[in-house]
Amino acid sequence: MKVAVIGAGNMGGAIAHALAKGTVIKTDDIYVSNPSWGKLQSLQEAHPELHVMDSNIEASKNVDIVIVAVKPWLIENVINSMNLKPNQILVSVAAGIDFNQLEHYAGIQMPMFRIVPNTAIVYMESMTLIAARYTTMEQDKLIVDMFNEMGLALLVPESQIPATTALASCGIAFVLKYIQASMQAGVEMGIYPKAAREMIAQSVKGAAELILNNPETHPAVEIDKVTTPGGITIKGINELEHEGFTSAVIKAMKACNMK
Repeated sequence: MKVAVIGAGNMGGAIAHALAKGTVIKTDDIYVSNPSWGKLQSLQEAHPELHVMDSNIEASKNVDIVIVAVKPWLIENVINSMNLKPNQILVSVAAGIDFNQLEHYAGIQMPMFRIVPNTAIVYMESMTLIAARYTTMEQDKLIVDMFNEMGLALLVPESQIPATTALASCGIAFVLKYIQASMQAGVEMGIYPKAAREMIAQSVKGAAELILNNPETHPAVEIDKVTTPGGITIKGINELEHEGFTSAVIKAMKACNMK
């Protein structure tokens, strides 16, 4: 199974790195194209078996999967420039470009996926959303398996892409904002910034693991385990509620759900 990654910017480069680290695709079956050579050279230094080039046409010519990781305003020209075949699989990372547009750009009906990773893909910890059109169950499994190696991947209907993007892609910024605010509180209480950052980041990671490792649990259940009657945690929880924390999070998520 051969894969081309078109674009070696922040997202394309991260995907290429992750594919090379993974087990689903062999490194010498990965082809990466980019107009400038700097990022390609760093990719090849990290993964010598990976193929790099400055031609999108050459990269996509004899591969099974074409991952297009370019900015939305570039994707039409990029797809138009490649002679994609109906038996290839097109994977688009371009935000806001729907399947109808992708099919129009390709000029043919072909298996297509839209993927929405988040920035944690750099550390193989992305929450990646995947929508599919004209695909088989085997193709769905292949793409989900590929991106599961980069964190956690979930297949969703295209109609849910805006809402799930708010939760998983925009949502990572809200978590980071919580970490930042908590660090500020720690500094005010006399904790050095670096120590506060580590404490809060590990606490966030631990909270996520409590949920991810136990599908039967719920945040409310885990909160109850920490909030003893008359204790300090419930005082903080109630203060968050008094200040509209839950409402603010819901409003922020809904503001990002741009349909």
